[in-house]
Amino acid sequence: MIPDDALAAAEHAVDLSGTAPARARALAHSVLASDPRCEAVAVAHRALAVAARELGDLPLAEEHLDRAVSVALSAGLPHRAAQARLSLVHVRTELGHPRQALTIADSAEPHLTPVEVARLGVHRAVALTRLGRYAEAVGHCDRAADFLGDDVRFLAGAVLNRGLARVFLGEFEAAEADLTRCAKLAREAGLDHVLTLAEGNLPFLAARRGDLSAAFTAYHRAESSLSGYPERLATMRCDLAEALIAAHLPGEARALLDLAVPELTAAGANVALAEARLLLARAELRTGDPHRARQSAERAAADLAAQGRTVLAPLAAEILLRARLMLGPPTAELLAEMLSCAGALDAAGHPQASRALRFTGAEVALRLGDRPAADEQLARLASSGPGVVSRQAAAVRRALAGDRRGAFAVVRAGLVEVGAEAMAFSDPMVRAHAVRAGESLAGFGLALALRTGRGRTLLAWAERWRAVVGGTGQPVAPDLEELRAALGEAALVEFVRHAAELVVVVVTPDRVMLRRLGPFAAVAEATVRIRYALRRTHLLDGEAPGLAGEAALLERLLFGPLRGRLGDRPLVIVPTGTLHTLPWPVLPMNAGRPVTVASGAAAWLAGHRMRAVRGGGIVAVAGPGLRCAAAEADMVGGCHPGTERVTALRAEVMAALERAEVAHLAAHGMFSSRSPLLSSIALDDGPLMAYDLLRLRTPPRLVVLSACEAGMAHAPADGAPLGLAGTFLSLGSQCVVASLVPVRDEETLTLMTVFHELLAAGHPPAQALTAAGGKTGVAGFVCFGYGAQPVATGREGSATQLDQDPT
Repeated sequence: MIPDDALAAAEHAVDLSGTAPARARALAHSVLASDPRCEAVAVAHRALAVAARELGDLPLAEEHLDRAVSVALSAGLPHRAAQARLSLVHVRTELGHPRQALTIADSAEPHLTPVEVARLGVHRAVALTRLGRYAEAVGHCDRAADFLGDDVRFLAGAVLNRGLARVFLGEFEAAEADLTRCAKLAREAGLDHVLTLAEGNLPFLAARRGDLSAAFTAYHRAESSLSGYPERLATMRCDLAEALIAAHLPGEARALLDLAVPELTAAGANVALAEARLLLARAELRTGDPHRARQSAERAAADLAAQGRTVLAPLAAEILLRARLMLGPPTAELLAEMLSCAGALDAAGHPQASRALRFTGAEVALRLGDRPAADEQLARLASSGPGVVSRQAAAVRRALAGDRRGAFAVVRAGLVEVGAEAMAFSDPMVRAHAVRAGESLAGFGLALALRTGRGRTLLAWAERWRAVVGGTGQPVAPDLEELRAALGEAALVEFVRHAAELVVVVVTPDRVMLRRLGPFAAVAEATVRIRYALRRTHLLDGEAPGLAGEAALLERLLFGPLRGRLGDRPLVIVPTGTLHTLPWPVLPMNAGRPVTVASGAAAWLAGHRMRAVRGGGIVAVAGPGLRCAAAEADMVGGCHPGTERVTALRAEVMAALERAEVAHLAAHGMFSSRSPLLSSIALDDGPLMAYDLLRLRTPPRLVVLSACEAGMAHAPADGAPLGLAGTFLSLGSQCVVASLVPVRDEETLTLMTVFHELLAAGHPPAQALTAAGGKTGVAGFVCFGYGAQPVATGREGSATQLDQDPT
């Protein structure tokens, strides 16, 4: 290969390296094998470096770029050395040396053309973003874009990097516009790898905006397209994990980071690896694993120190201090370190983390009996402006001064702020997790209420928190007298968790009672055992051994001190935590007793206020693969003249749900505990998910979900039981009847036949379900919402009004 041809081939290899790295690598090696001049050697090594970078081998990329710089400088070719340094800026950044990368950029700039300086700005933006200097990164990308009109590859990179920096700045609309433009440029130019990067940042953007549904959808789409780029796939996982931690989903974040850390380690992507370990430590801490959190934070701290990233170093120190606090008793030394770290967090530009750590420090000081230190931190926080932490600090100060009324007022004001922020989210899962920032404040309000020993006070504060979580936007409790009037002879039983303790408030016509029930863990474990035993009962022949004993034990734990007071009254039960998964009718005391489960007293009262509407009709759907589904749908039609049979297609079912008064869906059900709004009912053309239901404007008044586990729920915070049944109720359905366990097809048909016969005769859903369960012996179904309102059935003149059991 003659010299000029070798140089041209090397330059062509550089051009290919970003789009066809394997071809570029082969061409560059052929140039080196031809014994070319130094200039061609330098350019060939640069091509090999960029190809290695695209293929995820950062150390090899750095090695080739160092060779390119050395060869160029020894040959007196400063422009070629600067070109290699231009590429080295990005590689050194990803290897964990963003400050060095900026120094390299400064040394390269004087020897570059204006267009190359613009390209250098694209790489500078990456280093600046890693250092948290997001506005500077945007500025470099703005200037670069002005020079890169014909250089589509670098123009797309400038727009991409600017979009990512804007996500960090919270400029979500501008960020989306940049990522969309980048994807368009890359698609038109055939830059598939850049296209995957643009799409790979969409989950991060969506999660930062609070749209977790879109985030997970975009993640699963991008995951397959990035499968050939493990380092970039890992970076996308880290970005999404960071947003999930901010959304109070540390378990989901940890699962992503457990995948990302080994991939980044293998790629040698040290800068991203340090951030990933820091995120992993935070997720491990928030999932209750301080030992692993300490290990991850120590490694992250060492990496960040080696990289000179002082902006992030205090965040690792904070995690280490919190892990120590979880692993051992507090000490004066630990308190001093926490307050010092809080100062470092302030200096590094992390005010929220600093305030949170100062509040923890104040709590530690109170535990140590150091009231002056606690007062100093609480006073500082209380005057730090709006926010949950400052509100809680002010409330604690007032409580310490003996001003309980004033403390309650501050807590309520703080919950107003939390509720207002939650109203911005239409997605109930996002909202339920977003409000968890106020969980500690609400817990302090509950603690104050519990100290009063008054049931009505605790009920009011429990309901205020449930109202915020449920999306009303205001921490408002229901009027007690209106609630009593609506209950009639029934009793409301609301369970409340305070720390590790379970407490219950009971409202009857003559009094409001508060009782402490003991550790919540014992109740949660018994609930799990009952569900397991009931599953065995339905999936095997005969009753599983131990079911009756477990049910009796749980009844004693939950109702022992209340059994005499409740008598045979119908019950409205408001669960907490794991109790949302309990099939309440299986408790011995509930045999023959109408029971309804509600997300809160106010939610049940809202259902009571709904007027009966004799509009709409009854629809029945038979899903695929269920032996008795068609027979069940036929049965519904036989019990209710005029019932509409709807084909089990998602569009048709959604349309039918909009116009129906009563909907009966017989199909396979699937509950997703990790993402409850991905719970679904199987239809002929795929699953109908809880997320799909969010598009409903006028859901049916009564929904019967004859599907396994369709009544299951996960409540990230009290007041928001997430799942299929909870979604219908949050959209405005008055009542949902659904199963919490798998039930055999034949038994479901038997139960539902009696239930619909009673419903058609005018019995309200709660009483109809209770009677049907008693007659058939089939357990597992529960009535959710407000179950005392008879529904339109198609039979006239046969209704038996039973509103005296308002459940």
